[in-house]
Amino acid sequence: MSQPADPRDGGSGRRTPTPDEFLAMQASPEFQDLRRTFRKWVFPLTVAFLAWYLLYVLLAIYAKDFMSIKLLGNINVGLVIGLLQFVTTFGITAAYIRFANRELDPRAEKIRTALEGGTVR
Repeated sequence: MSQPADPRDGGSGRRTPTPDEFLAMQASPEFQDLRRTFRKWVFPLTVAFLAWYLLYVLLAIYAKDFMSIKLLGNINVGLVIGLLQFVTTFGITAAYIRFANRELDPRAEKIRTALEGGTVR
């Protein structure tokens, strides 16, 4: 049986769902929609970034002449592409934060409220 958390013990005062309630929610259409939405965004971006990184590695290995072309002073193509890896990482992180705040977090909050309120559909 689930027990409410005791705020005096550092608990939040929210009800702790039972394992069966977690399993029921995991099978619910709301949770499946949350997972599907997450995966539709994360998996393609992960594949795209890994392909972008693999391209960088392959260029560094097989296109040394191209990567060593100087663009400005001692700054060459390889350095620029390498730095763009960081820019891409920060860009993906910022885009994910916006996506999660807009799409994932509201759905997850509804699921959490349903679980802690004891109404699993």
